[in-house]
Parts: sequence; C-alpha cells; structure tokens
Amino acid sequence: MTNHLYEFENLSTKSSFNSALGHFQTVSDIIGTLGDYENVADSLNELLQDKIISQNQLIPSINAILYDKLNYQYKSHNMTTTISNFDILVDASKKWNGIDIVMVYYHPDLGPMLINPKNKNHFESIHTFKRNELITIYAGNFSADNNIKSANLAISVILKYLQGKKLNPPTELSKGKFKLLEKKVIKKKIVSTPKKNVSRKKTATKAAQDESVQKKMEPVLTKPKRITPYYSVVVSNELFHNGNVEAWKKIIESYKTKYSGLDVYIYYDGERIHEIASLFKWGKVKHGSTILFAVAGDNIKDVAKLQRYLKQGASIMFESFLKFPVNKILNLF
Repeated sequence: MTNHLYEFENLSTKSSFNSALGHFQTVSDIIGTLGDYENVADSLNELLQDKIISQNQLIPSINAILYDKLNYQYKSHNMTTTISNFDILVDASKKWNGIDIVMVYYHPDLGPMLINPKNKNHFESIHTFKRNELITIYAGNFSADNNIKSANLAISVILKYLQGKKLNPPTELSKGKFKLLEKKVIKKKIVSTPKKNVSRKKTATKAAQDESVQKKMEPVLTKPKRITPYYSVVVSNELFHNGNVEAWKKIIESYKTKYSGLDVYIYYDGERIHEIASLFKWGKVKHGSTILFAVAGDNIKDVAKLQRYLKQGASIMFESFLKFPVNKILNLF
C-alpha cells in the first residue's frame, strides 16, 4: 500500500504553495478553452512567451490535460534520421481537421518544446530534428470515445514522416473542427484631438465611429523560444589556448550583459561545451579547427557582431580583449 503521509509536504511553505496554486489555475484556465478547439501547444506557448508560466510547467500541464483529462493517444519516438524540412508535415496536418495533435520535442539545450504541427511558427525555433533526439506525439479529438482509431492513424502517419518515409495524408482525418486557430489583435488608429467648438458628446460619438472603422484584425500565432542556426568560428591562432579562452569569456559576458535574456551555446566536435576552458586542454583545438555557437532566446540581436568578436578572440589578436581590469565588463555591444 502506498504511503501518502508526505504527499503534500512540498506545499508546506508559502512560496511553494503559491507556485503550485498558480500552476493549478493555469491548467484549469486552459481546460476551460478546450470547447473552442484550441490547441494546447498554442495555449501553453502563448503563456510561456508572456512569462505567465515557466518551462518546467510544460510537461506536467501536457500530462494533466492531454493524458489524464482527455485520454489522448500518444507515442514516443527516438529519431533514427535527421529531418529539417518541416513544410511537408505542416501542409499535410493543416488538412486534418478531424484530429488535434501536440508534439513534444525534447531539445538538448532548450528543454521540452511544444509543437502544434499545423502551426508553421512553431518550427521557426527548430532547425532540425536530429538523430537520437526524443519526440512524443499526442493525438485526440475531445470526443467521448476519443476516436482512438483516428488518433492512432494520425500518430502512425507522423511517425513515418519522422522516420524519413513518404507522408501519405489520410483523407478520413479531413472532416472536423480542429482547424488552426488564428488569434486576433485590434489595431487602433489614434484619433486626433477635436476642435474646441465641437461638443463633448459629438466628439465621443465620432471617436467611437472612427475607432470602429479603423479596427483591423491580424493573425497572431505564438512560437516557442528561438535558437539560431549554428554559426562557425575558425581558430586562426596556432592553438586555442588560455588567452583565447579568457577573451571568449569576456566577449560572451559582454553580450549577455547587453542582452540579459539571451544565452550563448558553444559546440565542438558534435558536443555542447559547458566550460570554455575545456577547449584548450591537451591542445585538442588547433589552428584550422571549427568551433560552433548558437544564440537562444527572444528578440535575438547582434549575432553577426558576436561572431566577428569570437573570430578575433580565436586569433592571435585575442589580447585586445584582455587589456582591461579583471572584473570589468567590456562594452562591446
């Protein structure tokens, strides 16, 4: 028999209780929108983008809503090949109005990312699905029996696509209400200040009429956190040694100070480098070696400038970044 004595122990502090309460409220609010046939990946990505929720809430929310509440069918898949052309999946799944689909992509650096395959914007943050990476597919349609046959059919078709096989859209998934929902925003035209001899009542009426005429509806589709493609930096110094490492640290520190919401990821020889100093150990990174980097976050800027500085930092000109006091943050951006 399971012991539930300490089941609520993590709610014993005010901060943890409020955090849990906020999570429950978020999940409850999303469940309230399900009657509108809104995709859960769209809803959660919007909340994530607005910083209403954090990324560690994504998987518990997906599990609570799609698995426990709606009994969606699901299948996990380790990629056996690398895929970078997502247009095929987007174009096909947009026609599947009879089924709702959510994909969870476990990005090695950004963590879990939620994808509505009908929403092209969700793939702008993802450049490739690489071999051995994990993807879970959820499918359902809110019905009482959840139309298990249709859900499993959609999953099987997507799995074939993820395996690099030809995607054959099933016509039986075309009828339904699960279309891509485009949320609307209202653009208002600023009404100029009226002349003094116009009555206040007429002014208010005229302003309301002008505002009504000027309302313009535009589609707004949110997307997950972005990460750039890999940018290359060729080592032109004889060896990427401790001086180059310190230069890179100062360059990246300057960049992240200027753009506090952005992260810089370093890659070498197919692996993520968490400590830049490891690049010069045993002299493994020599002249002509290529180091890769990517920038992750929202509103990414100055990547070309960052690449230019990193190239200089990997050359014999690295000393330019070391002529300042140790604790001084360089003003490079």
